[in-house]
Amino acid sequence: MIIATNVHKQFGKLQVLKNISVTCNKGECIALIGPNGSGKTTLIKSILGMVIPDSGFITFNGKNILHDWNYRSYIGYMPQIGRYPDNMSIGQVINMMKDIRNHEGSLDEELIQAFDLEKLYDKKMRTLSGGTRQKVSACLAFLFNPDVLILDEPTAGLDPVATEVLKEKIIAEKEKGKVILITSHILSELDEMITQVIFMQEGQLVFHKNMIDLQQETGEQRLSKAIAQIMLKR
Repeated sequence: MIIATNVHKQFGKLQVLKNISVTCNKGECIALIGPNGSGKTTLIKSILGMVIPDSGFITFNGKNILHDWNYRSYIGYMPQIGRYPDNMSIGQVINMMKDIRNHEGSLDEELIQAFDLEKLYDKKMRTLSGGTRQKVSACLAFLFNPDVLILDEPTAGLDPVATEVLKEKIIAEKEKGKVILITSHILSELDEMITQVIFMQEGQLVFHKNMIDLQQETGEQRLSKAIAQIMLKR
């Protein structure tokens, strides 16, 4: 569904992406991981059309995204830090997004209900804790029933119960055949969800492997230990 081909991006003299080629197919939950400064965020922004590669290209359902901006209506994006108007309430933000998107299909309000967010609809965004703000971001990412979900550090700031609710929702959406791309520094939280791993370092693709193949290759079931094995051999 999403194919990046030889994507290169440079800011000044800094090469942020170095000829990255990856394929993200339906029904896959893919962990995009790597140390800070590895190029993960730039790759995500390139997929979202927020960064234009210097060379190479990205296709969505076979179409170059440079020529078909409508593809973004099929993506739900949860940023690492959600920025919302401080003077608006949770309910106003959600209704504003509904108006902006003008979505014709069914809405997915399952997370709104699971997080009991409707009881907080009158709360102003400026008064929210980091965890509640994350819940709003998660609800908005899933709300329009997108084919693709891009989740940047989705569990950051969430309490254990909310984290489990979100993980179960991610697994359920994957099983519906959606593409899910997750970045996280908490690798233990990815173990139950992911089917593939993209590991980047210094703007380069180190590997893109199926999780089962990675486990068999390293003899490790946990992602963190499998990654450590791979990196020790490099």
